[in-house]
Amino acid sequence: MFDKGLERERRVGRLFGGDGRSLVVAIDHGGGINVYPELADPGLIIAQVAEGGADAILANPGAVRRYATELKSLGVILRMDGGASLLSKTPESRLLFSVEDALRLGADAVACMGFPGTPLEGHTLANLANLAGQCQNWGMPLMAEVLPGGFTHMELRTPENVQLAARIGVELGADLIKTEFTGSEDSFKAVVENCFRPVLVLGGSKLDDESALFRMVRSALNAGAVGAVIGRNVWGHRNPRAFVEALSHLVHGDASVEETLEFFKSASA
Repeated sequence: MFDKGLERERRVGRLFGGDGRSLVVAIDHGGGINVYPELADPGLIIAQVAEGGADAILANPGAVRRYATELKSLGVILRMDGGASLLSKTPESRLLFSVEDALRLGADAVACMGFPGTPLEGHTLANLANLAGQCQNWGMPLMAEVLPGGFTHMELRTPENVQLAARIGVELGADLIKTEFTGSEDSFKAVVENCFRPVLVLGGSKLDDESALFRMVRSALNAGAVGAVIGRNVWGHRNPRAFVEALSHLVHGDASVEETLEFFKSASA
C-alpha cells in the first residue's frame, strides 16, 4: 500500500544533508524575467552547483525535463505557479502545474508563492491551500515562498509581517517555508520560533559583496533557519562553483563568516 508519510519523508530527505540542513540553488527566474547572459546555459550552472555541493535545485518544468542528467545528484523542487512575465502590466499568480505533473518529472518537492497584503493575496493563498491538498494526497512536500507585500509593496516587509506570512504558510499546509531575512538574528528567531515547520532564508537581490550574503545566511542559521535558497547571487556570480562551495561550508560546516570568506578565496584560486 502507498504510504504517503514515508514518501514525504523520503522526498524531504533528498533535499537535506545528514545534518538536517539544506543549501538550495534557485534557477526558476527564467519563467518570468530576463536572466541573460548569466543563466543562458542552465545545464552549465546546474553542473557547477552540483560540483560545489548544493543539496537541491529549485527550477521550472522545462529545465527539469531538459537537464535531467545534470540534476541526477540533486534534489529537485519544482516551481508550480506563475502566469505573468516582466512584460506584463497586470500582476498575476496562479497554479500552472499539478502535483501529478511534478511526480511525472521526478520532483522531490514543489514550491508556490504566497503574497499576503497585496491584491494577489486571495489568489496566492488559495494556490497554496489547493497545492497543499494535492501534496497531502501524494506524499509530496510543499515549500511555501511567503513574502508580505509580494514584489510590489516592499514597505510591508517588516519583521512582524514576515513572521505573520510564515505562519500563514504553515497554517495552509506547507512543509517548508522560504522567506526573507528580517534584518537581525533576534527578529528572524521570532519568525522561526513562531513557525512550526522548518524555515529556509532566501538570498534576495544580487549583491556585489560576498561577505554581506555570508553574514545574512550565518545570522539566519544562528536564528534557527535550516538552510538557504540562493538564486541570482549564485547563478549571477563570476564563479558559481566556488561560491556554492563556500556557502556549503557555511551551511553544512557551520563555519563563521570569516572562515567562509577564507574558504571562498581558496576555492576561487
